[in-house]
Amino acid sequence: MTLTTIKRRGMMLVLSSPSGAGKTTLAKRLLETDQNFTMSVSVTTREKRQTEVHGQDYYFISPAAFKAKVDRGELLEHATVFGHSYGTPREPVEEALSQGLDVLFDIDWQGTQQLKEKAREDVVSIFILPPSRGELERRLKSRAQDTPEVVAQRMAKANDEISHWAEYDYVIVNDDIQAAETKITFIVEAERFKRNRQTGLSTFVRGLIA
Repeated sequence: MTLTTIKRRGMMLVLSSPSGAGKTTLAKRLLETDQNFTMSVSVTTREKRQTEVHGQDYYFISPAAFKAKVDRGELLEHATVFGHSYGTPREPVEEALSQGLDVLFDIDWQGTQQLKEKAREDVVSIFILPPSRGELERRLKSRAQDTPEVVAQRMAKANDEISHWAEYDYVIVNDDIQAAETKITFIVEAERFKRNRQTGLSTFVRGLIA
């Protein structure tokens, strides 16, 4: 038996959380297990870390080049975080969506608001919460990526980030990474079957009743 395939427009799946709540790990797992997802690669003005690859983790550009992209309307969203600018290039995202690919975003609430203003029907947003402030601080310290000063800054910023939880379509408490991953998978599957996302339905239905 041949399975029916109906043309579908991709979605922009946004994962947001305070630093240390687990969104990066969850994003990585989703990319590894779901071949229909591609990661949105942001441009940023911050310095490249030793382990990062230009064009894979971020596109590292100068502040002047970043401003030029903003002025030309080439970014779907952009924000300043801890003194550095981040933004999402418009063209590769729109091309992926038109091909039926889903695009994954690891961005904050500011970027999510901008995406929704420009492409609400394409956006599915999930906010990841930590189980407690103590666990959030433990995770930040255990990854040994930031100085104690930066950890303190991230903890101070967490309240502001968490306060935007109600602006998201879905909220998940990440007290178990496997359970959180399963919940995201359920959300993704349901969103893919939404009628407005299945752009080939009209043609298919016309064929049924012709």
